[in-house]
Amino acid sequence: MTPDHDRSRSPAGRTTLPELLRGHRRAASLTQAELASRAGVGVRTVRDLERGRSVRPQRTTVELLAGALALTGTSRAAFLAAARGAGAEPTPPDATSTTFAVGGNATSAAAPADPSVALPPPVALIGRERDLTELAGMLTAERGPRLVSLVGLAGVGKTALATSVAHLVASAHPAGVAGVLVGEGADGPDVLAASMSVLGVARLSELVALLAGRPTLLVVDAVERAPGPVAATVHRLIGALPSLRVLVTGRHPVGLPSERVWPVAPLDVPPPEAEHSGLDSWPAVALFTARLAQVRREPPTSAELPALAALVRRLGGLPLAIELMAARGRLLDLTELLDRYGDRVLDLATPADASARPGWDAPEALTGRTSGPDTRTAVSVAVTLRDAVAFSYRLLASDEQAALRQLAVFGNRWSVELAEEMLADEADRDGTVAIDPVPLLDRFVELGLLSVRGTGSFRFRLLDAVRDYAIEQAAGGGELTCIRRRHAEVIARLVARTASDLVGPRVPDAVHRLDEMSSDISSSLAHAATDDPLTALRLAACLTRWWRFRGRDVVGRQWLRRLLADPRTADADPVLRGWAALGVARLAAEHGAGAEELSTARAALDTFRQAGDVTGELEARNVLGALLISVGRQDEAREQAEALLRLAARNGRTRDLAVAQNSLAWHEIRTGDLAAARRRLAAVDRLAAESGEQRLRVLGWANRAEVARLEGWYADAIDRGRRAIAALSELGDPGRRRRVLGTVGLALAQDGRVAEATEVLTELRAGGVEAVPARPTVPRPRGDDAALAWGGPEVGLCALIEGNLALHRGDRELAAEWFAAAADDAGQDRRDAVEALVGLAASTADPAVLDRLDRVCAENGVRLLPQESGLLYALIAARGGPAQ
Repeated sequence: MTPDHDRSRSPAGRTTLPELLRGHRRAASLTQAELASRAGVGVRTVRDLERGRSVRPQRTTVELLAGALALTGTSRAAFLAAARGAGAEPTPPDATSTTFAVGGNATSAAAPADPSVALPPPVALIGRERDLTELAGMLTAERGPRLVSLVGLAGVGKTALATSVAHLVASAHPAGVAGVLVGEGADGPDVLAASMSVLGVARLSELVALLAGRPTLLVVDAVERAPGPVAATVHRLIGALPSLRVLVTGRHPVGLPSERVWPVAPLDVPPPEAEHSGLDSWPAVALFTARLAQVRREPPTSAELPALAALVRRLGGLPLAIELMAARGRLLDLTELLDRYGDRVLDLATPADASARPGWDAPEALTGRTSGPDTRTAVSVAVTLRDAVAFSYRLLASDEQAALRQLAVFGNRWSVELAEEMLADEADRDGTVAIDPVPLLDRFVELGLLSVRGTGSFRFRLLDAVRDYAIEQAAGGGELTCIRRRHAEVIARLVARTASDLVGPRVPDAVHRLDEMSSDISSSLAHAATDDPLTALRLAACLTRWWRFRGRDVVGRQWLRRLLADPRTADADPVLRGWAALGVARLAAEHGAGAEELSTARAALDTFRQAGDVTGELEARNVLGALLISVGRQDEAREQAEALLRLAARNGRTRDLAVAQNSLAWHEIRTGDLAAARRRLAAVDRLAAESGEQRLRVLGWANRAEVARLEGWYADAIDRGRRAIAALSELGDPGRRRRVLGTVGLALAQDGRVAEATEVLTELRAGGVEAVPARPTVPRPRGDDAALAWGGPEVGLCALIEGNLALHRGDRELAAEWFAAAADDAGQDRRDAVEALVGLAASTADPAVLDRLDRVCAENGVRLLPQESGLLYALIAARGGPAQ
């Protein structure tokens, strides 16, 4: 069987060498590797000839191939003739660059015909729209750069991007767009000869005459294989040809003065908090699902979406890693892939025979190719992602490698300042000698090892594969423990600097800053708790507010208790231990364990008073008052609020005055003096505005909404409450937001707005499924800044809303059941419990309920509001009994 010679012909009507070689090989039922072995040539030689990348095959090579294919007579003659027509004089195969042509017209009447090999069509790129647009604009701008280098890690997609850009700008280069793939061991004359050959000439003088000022684009791929010769050739060509532009790809820049370096970054990955329903909008996910569709019919199921998001994050958005991982989806589902390979990303390997994976070329610089005469034996090896990263790592100087290992400990994005701290000399702990990390970071960027995204200070991140490799190197060198200890110290200092901003006008920025470093905070805390517990204690003591704002109260309390119990922190500064203990108490109240930490809060208060720490004493009285409310000791709680007010006034602490007034406003609500509560809340708004404390103003708005509801001004309560909810959503503190949402829900139910109240119930219940201990929730104070949020469902509030909705529908029996549930909830606010008992009495007219109501009011110092007293009086009078 002979190949179909009419299927693909050159412009002159002849069958090309690639078609003949491929056809004869297939007719002989040989693979590329088998043919190479028979002929005694390299498998790459066969592959390059079939792909048209080698335009000047050596005569000996062609004859060896003809012999291996057992060609005779006219078949052999045609084969040799096609080879002779493919190029010029023979040269040693390993000393030349293989080439490919890209569209355009590089011929003239006096010039040789175009090479018969066309550039492969551009692949469909995902997530590269900005790169394509900006590179195309750069290469077509009148005053654009003459030399553009696409740099990046192996497998990031440099060649695919360069090919697509070349096609995109071909019409702007009428003299032609051509490309050269640099081969291992190429020297300057080889690269120059190959470059001129693809442009259709044999001499530089001919090329100057041929182009005659017409725009031309030359693409040079894989410059790292011969960086010196490529740099010399490009410099010579650009100098001789003013209309020539060059687009190169490589692991590092060419190094010429006029070069514009364009780092090719991995694809964007979804953040951990991204909604699973919108994952396809992230380029890394889109690429994974596209490649997965090539090996299995079914798209990812809803159950696989969390694993899909985790996988592409773990792969760092690197296209090579994504494609290799997706290929394994033929046998394993995505959850199995994550479990099996999530911690082994660097072990992902390309197939040993790269030709088995059409559409992607292995990083040939790493494929174990041998140099020598054309009788060499083919060597095919699998290339791991680790090998690809190692190549770029070896391009760094020893001090640059050491810095990379140190910076690899950062798990998320970091700033120049953090890098500066991390890289500071161990002997210069005070930072007397400043080390500018910017040149170092610039070096990492130009090698494609470092990603720079966004405009904030925290915009630097090592590629995940690079980070993993550097951590491996640090561990192998025995320096990882020291690096992690330094990392914990750096993060502890960052958190300490940020903690002061968690109170005051900069709260949103401070919370966001810690959010950005959350993974580094967690890893630092985990390491330091074992290696350096004192640093861990300093770190944890500053995190209390952030943990509370982010609903991590259970975990935060566990960390603080563990570190306080560690005997290695027993001799720590008493004030530091006092802040940690106060954090334990504050966080315990979040999930209903405040009663357990009442003595802890008292001990912290004593520590601060003995140390003369006014700030600590103010905070301790604040937290202690909230805990006392939670155990029903209302009078003592009011004493703490009044002491807080006096201490703040004595020391001129405007913000703490607002905190104290907010706390006392709750006590006024408890005693039924709503007018006094309004006056105090007006003071809160004024004082909070003076101190720039937006969060305190929002808490005041929330309590004013409650006052309006208790007065029966439901529409006003709903408007104020919704305003507070919107602000709390921006500021954080999900627990407090749920409480205000409950206030709005009650006002809606009492106003008869059933549909809206039902929506609030749905949101309350959906938002209350966070991890909390299985114990009753604590009573919630509605007062000061320590008006601590529940970590669990607002059970009593939901029951109270349901009871009011049932009353509105006229279903007194169902209303009684809901009000009874609300009154029995041990975690219910005492004022809400009184409200629930009033509703229960209104639904049942049961004297026993009235007796119970009297006891609860007496025990908690709660006074009924006028409308509540009026409602109960009417009920008692209606049943013929005396008024209570």
